[in-house]
Amino acid sequence: MKKNLIAGAWTGAADATSNSNPSDLSDVIGDYADASVEDVADAVSAAHAAFASWARTSPEYRSDILERASAEILARKEELGRLLSREEGKTLAEGIGEVTRAGRIFRYFAGEALRITGERLDSVRDGIDVEILREPEGVIGVVTPWNFPIAIPAWKIAPALAYGNTVVFKPAELVPGCAWELADILKRAGLPAGVLNLVMGRGAVVGEAIVRSPLVRAISFTGSVRTGRQIRLACMENGKKMQMEMGGKNPLIICSDADLDTAVSVAINGSYFSTGQRCTASSRIIVETDVHDRFVERMIAQLADLRIDHALDPATDIGPVVSETQFEQDIDYIRIGQSEGANLAFGGKALERKTKGYFLEPALFTDTNNGMRINREEIFGPVASVIRAGDYEEAVSIANDTAFGLSSGICTTSLSKMNDFKHRSAAGMVMVNTPTAGVDYHVPFGGRKSSSHGPREQGAHARDFYTSLKTVYVTS
Repeated sequence: MKKNLIAGAWTGAADATSNSNPSDLSDVIGDYADASVEDVADAVSAAHAAFASWARTSPEYRSDILERASAEILARKEELGRLLSREEGKTLAEGIGEVTRAGRIFRYFAGEALRITGERLDSVRDGIDVEILREPEGVIGVVTPWNFPIAIPAWKIAPALAYGNTVVFKPAELVPGCAWELADILKRAGLPAGVLNLVMGRGAVVGEAIVRSPLVRAISFTGSVRTGRQIRLACMENGKKMQMEMGGKNPLIICSDADLDTAVSVAINGSYFSTGQRCTASSRIIVETDVHDRFVERMIAQLADLRIDHALDPATDIGPVVSETQFEQDIDYIRIGQSEGANLAFGGKALERKTKGYFLEPALFTDTNNGMRINREEIFGPVASVIRAGDYEEAVSIANDTAFGLSSGICTTSLSKMNDFKHRSAAGMVMVNTPTAGVDYHVPFGGRKSSSHGPREQGAHARDFYTSLKTVYVTS
């Protein structure tokens, strides 16, 4: 059994959860300890005790540890990528790509640890100097989802450590394997006891205990809107700093002047790769009338050529849905779409393969409108809808008519439309002729409206969450 990491030691638990492969349910990856409320309390206490000394370490000391962790992650990318694909269901190429990204995130923040800046200003009063310092917040609670089981933990934990915070880390219970390996790598990279604590298990037990602990200064959460709202309320009640990423219902506009080959490629990648299990996925494809029929015809032709199979098969384009619960949710939404009058133009059927797993044919709806539930609620699976728009102006109006605002996209050859949309889009990230679901690790990530709350993640802007400003006045 893989144990929790608390105060620098691997500690057991009475209960454990088995982790199995959604591509092959007979493939049991391992048993992972379920933390108790008492375990969480011990982990938080360890992080709190370790904070003072860790915050005072030199930037170079912290940088070296992150650099060593980065080097090991990158050296083991094929091995860790295979583990990721086994437990989450991404294709092997996607799994290796995600691990590579995690390694580069640690390498980036190894550099950021050396670039913690402050300011010096002249006071408006004679004889006084003013300094503005950035200091670590304290104990950070990190709660991560299952869809990016190593990249999202990396982009939360790496800046937290770089800026001198300590961490209590709770991964999604579906994907403890990558989290355990990451904690082990950081421990062996020389991270002092208590600086990073791993507590695995159910969100209702472990996550709740982290959020409610008075010693936890801030919470960084990625997950569902419902859970995020609960955490947000708890943080507000207890005066905690918060960073929330809670999904999207992302639009992709296909303009009448778009290159259709590019548009179809962008739509399929953004909507269906990683089994559509990305908060930045293109779930609403808004197509101008002049190209609607040709676009749909090409989409269906290319969807028919995709291979849905075991994630570790090199010929696979799309792997399985992550779990039985998520699979049933996807099927339910396909039924809801049909009951609302949408036309299921392609796919949407459960598939049988050589191994027993959660294989679902990508689904494409047409004849939909923006008021349908399938266009209002995040499905989080290989399901996308086409919405017909009379012209560009109507397409922009539809794109912005959503409670979410994470990512948006447009396919166009018009420079004026591109410039107009990047300003008028009500999303935190805008993509032009590129999938909505691809982002860089050195620039800000985050959205607006119900998608996000709090400071941005990733890049240099991560410091806004993981540090606190202090203004110092000195009489000279």
